[in-house]
Amino acid sequence: MTAEFAIVLPAVLVVLGLVIGGILIVSHRLTLVDAAAEVSRLEARGDAVLAETRLAALAEGVTVHRSQEGRLHCVTLTSRPGTGLLSAVAVTARSCAADHGAADHGTTP
Repeated sequence: MTAEFAIVLPAVLVVLGLVIGGILIVSHRLTLVDAAAEVSRLEARGDAVLAETRLAALAEGVTVHRSQEGRLHCVTLTSRPGTGLLSAVAVTARSCAADHGAADHGTTP
């Protein structure tokens, strides 16, 4: 083994670790974005049981924050994608849906 190879190998391993960690974070974010969108739509139309089922299917450690912004029902999901160094990164996804419960059903346009 040459000295150049001994110097380059750790650098290549560090870059490979960073790439794999980045892929894991992006994958986790996509999962949270999809779940936040689905849960906000389900809760906005009154399907709380289906929304809780979808939240239960997520990994442990996901925190849920719900808010109302006018006629929008918003859901924010926050989680840490892994252990070790990845646990230092918090991934957040937020989605809003029109709240059908707040709509005026007795009026016509």
